[in-house]
Amino acid sequence: MKPVKMFITSWCPYCKQALGWMKELQGENPKYTDVDVKIIDEEKEPEIAQKYDYYYVPTYFIGDTKIHEGIPSKEIVKEVFEKSIH
Repeated sequence: MKPVKMFITSWCPYCKQALGWMKELQGENPKYTDVDVKIIDEEKEPEIAQKYDYYYVPTYFIGDTKIHEGIPSKEIVKEVFEKSIH
């Protein structure tokens, strides 16, 4: 299982939506609760955010590979979990 980095801002409505889907998916599939998701608020941790190449939030990385950037869907969030597991 590979850890996930999720970049957000506190004021982003899409970030809140993605976080809600993450909780919903974890309720539907308990194996997703084992995925290590580090949530990084780019305004509170700019030194970490500056090391990654993205423009929009939320953005998901597994290792140094960008999995998704921008407006999410529940399916995209599920894909992030699946890519972390496999």
